[in-house]
Amino acid sequence: MATIGGLGLVAIVLVLLGGPWPVTLAETPVWPIIFLAAAAIAGEVKPIRLLREDGEERTLSTSAPFVLALVPIAGIGVAVAVQITASIADDVLHRRAPRKSLFNTAQYTLSVVTARLIFSWLAGVPFFGGPMPVEGAELIPLLLAGVGMIVVNWLLVAGVVSLSTGQTVWRVFRDDIKDLALTNIVLLSVGGIAAVTSADGAAALALLLAPVLAAHLFTAAAARHAHDATHDSLTGLGNRGQLHHELDRGFAQAAPLRTGGPGLVLVDLDHFKDFNDTLGHPVGDEILRQVAVRLREVAPDGASVHRLGGDEFAVVVRGDLAASRQVARDILASLDEPVRVETLELLVRASAGLAVAPLHGEDGETLMKNADIALYHAKLERDRISTFSPEFDINTVERLQLLTDLRTALDTGQLHVVYQPQTDLTDGRVVAVEALVRWRHPERGLVRADEFIPLAENSGLIFPVTAFVLDTALAQVARWHAAGLDVRMAVNLSARHLSDQGLPQQVGAALTRHQVPASSLVLEVTETAILSDPARADLVLHALRRLGVSIAIDDYGTGNASLSYLKRLEIDELKIDRSFVSNIGADHHDLIIVRSTISLALALDLRVVAEGIEDAETVTALRGLGHVIGQGYHLGRPVEAAELERVLGIEPPAEADAAPASIV
Repeated sequence: MATIGGLGLVAIVLVLLGGPWPVTLAETPVWPIIFLAAAAIAGEVKPIRLLREDGEERTLSTSAPFVLALVPIAGIGVAVAVQITASIADDVLHRRAPRKSLFNTAQYTLSVVTARLIFSWLAGVPFFGGPMPVEGAELIPLLLAGVGMIVVNWLLVAGVVSLSTGQTVWRVFRDDIKDLALTNIVLLSVGGIAAVTSADGAAALALLLAPVLAAHLFTAAAARHAHDATHDSLTGLGNRGQLHHELDRGFAQAAPLRTGGPGLVLVDLDHFKDFNDTLGHPVGDEILRQVAVRLREVAPDGASVHRLGGDEFAVVVRGDLAASRQVARDILASLDEPVRVETLELLVRASAGLAVAPLHGEDGETLMKNADIALYHAKLERDRISTFSPEFDINTVERLQLLTDLRTALDTGQLHVVYQPQTDLTDGRVVAVEALVRWRHPERGLVRADEFIPLAENSGLIFPVTAFVLDTALAQVARWHAAGLDVRMAVNLSARHLSDQGLPQQVGAALTRHQVPASSLVLEVTETAILSDPARADLVLHALRRLGVSIAIDDYGTGNASLSYLKRLEIDELKIDRSFVSNIGADHHDLIIVRSTISLALALDLRVVAEGIEDAETVTALRGLGHVIGQGYHLGRPVEAAELERVLGIEPPAEADAAPASIV
């Protein structure tokens, strides 16, 4: 760029000092020159926009035909002066850096000087000759001079692009010829006509505005169609098709330089379905638009941002692994500020997975697959950013298949609910049951809950799974109430539910549908789930309690929640984790922890449920610590409703110590 800038400055000085300015000023037709100069400046600052089939935008200045016409009818000095003015005006308008502006001015000057050299040689006139009319004999030399002007301009730009990207000059030049040759031929023809008709005055030249305006309108319409085909209509970002073109281009640019890259960062919004379902699609669309703006703002130079559909975005990075990781961090940091939609302030979070060539793939398809696997891993393991690792692939393929099967299970009735009793250890009565989902896979057999529930939680399927359990459990408890059996029903909620502000409405509707009193429903949440998003959890849990639903802290003692939660959230029930309960007969420390927890809970007027009761000795020990409700295999395994119905209404034996209510 420095060399071209230096040559251009030398050419400017020679042209401005060597031209016959007295003759030029005396013989130049004033109004035609003013018209052509104005048209050249307007054509530079308002170029034609062209979109390639891969979505890349190109611009084509329409100043060239009017500057070309000035070369013979006004002389090289005026032509260069007008071109410099047009170039600087465009650079100032677009706030280009001085270094870039200098290069533009130099390349245009060298192109115009080349045009004058060719015209002077072919037409047999002096290079510094004065103004002259253009007639039929000079038209061919002028058009060839225009071709030379365009070719030199292309070569200078192609050389700079080649140095910066590693592509060959011929490849860059070939792309320009393919995209712009026909349009330039039309424009050069306009330049030739302008030079011939300038002798008839500015009014005749005005007729040339029609084809130039038509070219603008035609290319603008074509650009709109091309843009629509390669961009997302909601956010304006590139679509999936353009993403693949950008990846291919990134590989082509990186190969000659043997550098790392391109990198691909996939971004998926967390809990976006919650916003969409609760607040409506217009709010969801506005969230996506604002997220798109933030991604554009933090994307580095050379990167391209795309929306792949739904709430998934992608950024193609021109850089190595470190650069791609930084982009992922910047993207997630850009979402720290709440998204404002009318009067709402919404905290939008995201997960990111990334893969970088050649480390994680040597073609776009492989890179896309591995970045998708990394994103899946980030959401599954609750990492916010995950870089692809080969060991992800084996585990992820199996998990993805299981996830696909789970979707099928929801549609084909493979899921069912079983019920585990909770017994009042004071009198042996079954006072509640916990609803637990089970999945009998047609090929795998019984799939453990700890295998598919985490998948459901991280994929969004936890919502239909929980809706199925809630609906089934409330229908069952309604039947039991009708039969005169008064029991509470406990249903588990995941962390994602505590971010769903539409959950209270959903629960209320289910209670109404089955005509079950809210006091008969207990919703169990873990300490970890509360801590994952405390602000939203507070809102959701308080709304549920206003319905009259009871809230239980499940697995109490295994999380990191402070005691202040017991007060602030107005919890109704504590479930002491089995890891403490099952060993109180053998471990004195566990006994102290359980005894202290029961004393605290009862002092706060909370129900206490002890999980993991495996023997009669544990029942006896717990009964001595206060009013406790027990749950565990010794008191009853999770069973089908029909089997549980046989014992729900039966009073336990008088000697409850020796034979507590038991369901096997």
